[in-house]
Amino acid sequence: MTEPLRIVLIEDSMLLREGLVRLFDEAGYVMVGSYGDAVDVVARVREAAPDVVVTDVRLPPTFRDEGVRAALELRRALPGVAVLVLSQYVETVYAHELLADERGGVGYLLKDRIASLDEVTEAVRRVHEGGTVLDPLVVKRLVSGDRFGALTPREREVLQLIAEGRSNASIAEHLVIGVGAVEKNVSAIFTKLGLAESASDHRRVLAVLAYLQRS
Repeated sequence: MTEPLRIVLIEDSMLLREGLVRLFDEAGYVMVGSYGDAVDVVARVREAAPDVVVTDVRLPPTFRDEGVRAALELRRALPGVAVLVLSQYVETVYAHELLADERGGVGYLLKDRIASLDEVTEAVRRVHEGGTVLDPLVVKRLVSGDRFGALTPREREVLQLIAEGRSNASIAEHLVIGVGAVEKNVSAIFTKLGLAESASDHRRVLAVLAYLQRS
């Protein structure tokens, strides 16, 4: 029998924190820690031994970047723990850094754009399995810029969908084109960006974002 996922939640809003605790409980996850700040985050998480840490970006005392800095600290100190960032803001610098190590097991969703509660619980499951979960708006902010001037409009569309973690079949369905056409676009994208293709979706995402981090 599969053990339920163990979760640590870091969220300063008491109402949202309690709502997420209830949500994860209903999803069959086990809440092993719930905090309103990121003080001593590594010690807390090491003691709680969760599978996934879910954290806000802006936490006490300054409400600037404590949460995402805590996520980065956890990625370095406890690489076996997956991290899902829930935020109202797109912090592109930190998003690049979170995704640049190419290990997977990380997500960045925007609170105001979450369409359903199932989306959150599914994101937790995906990052635990080593996947990458990104809000499309976060992706758009990450992949924009002159460095992609060599890509055609269609290739830019495909690249954004790749960075969202979609498979070629999913991209084809979304754009209403054939899988063969998607494969040609993917090949062209990686050729133009100087990146080798990878067999797994989330590794393709991380390769693109690692390229952006180096650029």
